[in-house]
Amino acid sequence: MTPGRTPVQDTLVQRSGKLWIANEYVDGSGPRTPVLNPATDETIGELTQATAAEIDAAVALANRAQREWWSMSALDRATALHLVADRMSSLSRTTGECLTREMGKPFRESNWEGGASASAFRYYAEIARHEQGRVAGPAIAGQLHMVLKEPLGTIVSIVPFNFPMLLFGWQAAAALAAGNAVIVKPSELTSLTILTLMEAFDLLPAGLVQVVTGGAEVGQRLVAHERTHGVAFTGSVPAAQAVARSAAERFKPTLIEASGNDPFIVMPTAPLDAAARGAAFAAFLNCGQVCTSAERFYVHADIYDRFLEALTQQAKSLRVGNGLGAVDIGPMASHRERDRVERIVARAVEQGAIVRTGARRPPHEPRGAFYEPTVLEVRAHFDIMRGECFGPLAPICRVDSLDEALALANDSQLGLGANIYTEDLSEAFRAINELETGIVWVNTPLNDNDAIPFGGRKFTGAGRELGAEGLDQFRRSKMVMIAPTAQPDPEWFPYPDRDAFGQ
Repeated sequence: MTPGRTPVQDTLVQRSGKLWIANEYVDGSGPRTPVLNPATDETIGELTQATAAEIDAAVALANRAQREWWSMSALDRATALHLVADRMSSLSRTTGECLTREMGKPFRESNWEGGASASAFRYYAEIARHEQGRVAGPAIAGQLHMVLKEPLGTIVSIVPFNFPMLLFGWQAAAALAAGNAVIVKPSELTSLTILTLMEAFDLLPAGLVQVVTGGAEVGQRLVAHERTHGVAFTGSVPAAQAVARSAAERFKPTLIEASGNDPFIVMPTAPLDAAARGAAFAAFLNCGQVCTSAERFYVHADIYDRFLEALTQQAKSLRVGNGLGAVDIGPMASHRERDRVERIVARAVEQGAIVRTGARRPPHEPRGAFYEPTVLEVRAHFDIMRGECFGPLAPICRVDSLDEALALANDSQLGLGANIYTEDLSEAFRAINELETGIVWVNTPLNDNDAIPFGGRKFTGAGRELGAEGLDQFRRSKMVMIAPTAQPDPEWFPYPDRDAFGQ
């Protein structure tokens, strides 16, 4: 270990410029760029841009490994995935520190992410054994008619910076359990963390899980490659549309989660303290860099002033600083991300928003990409309510009824998640049935469950992660019909004359 450095800091240097190919860290031959700690602005490593030759080699290895993996018994594959999960859990403190140094989130969140990713592997290790198709009632007496579930082949997993281990885990666990190989292209902001996580995968067939790093060009080549067979993508709407177009050229199945703009409704029956604390968590978790962050608050007029004050006090109480310290909020993932959020806030203020707290860089953190949790009073038509903010912002809008709140919540091109705080059962049921989203949280924001599908509607994307639906995302169906003996069929030629027209 280098004097004055933690073992993880040395690990980040060791992973610099590497790819994970055939269960080994190999030096990439492409150009390199520095990786910065967003809390300190210090260079912590380097990222290599995978070349076309390196990508082609990884794809060839993945297809070979996939055939070996699929030839194993379902029990052996499940056992291997459980071992991967165990190793992911044991690595969680190491990968957690890597992630905090690389993208800034508090260590508690980074450490949790490794364990949550392992949980998905344990879930899919078992659910994949549950069924691999079904037997149907035969259309022809005496025959066996059934459906087999088979893997797609090699899956391209393109994961973002905000929850790289979690989203990789959701996608890779399901894809591997279904019998596929996986090539992951991480975000440029969190590639070193994903590379470090690969220590958990070296017990699998060489090439079954691989990492190629770089920018959009690397992802584009993987998606368009003639020997990749499915794509899982999380990112912006424009990038998702480009991925979908490219995959469509080869009719590749795609799983796409492309942004959220989640509403958060608060009704008069909601307990004020619980609603305000839930709202702060929903808006400011991971510095607001969550696809399911609450980004549009619609608060009933009867409790508006009290809720606004309670949420403002919650925001002011949050500790902002380096994610390795005793803090609640770390920096944003990069200066570019913070600059984008500052432009969103400036536009809101220009349109008439009232700043209740935040809307500035914290004075005690002169370096890094920090931005204070921000509470704004806004009107429903402001730009900040129309698109994804992806930052620590809580814009609050007053409404006079549940009807108005639901109408405004649905007035969006995105439809990932939605929240409502109410203890009126009829209001809760209306929200569940009327909100045009893939997820509805009633009094319990941002939670998920390995056994329940996660995904959205509208421009948020298509497909589902988690649950049995997440497994089927990476499988294809094969119709099989078996006759016990080879006997002539009365439907064969020659057709009887009595069936001719006019008879």
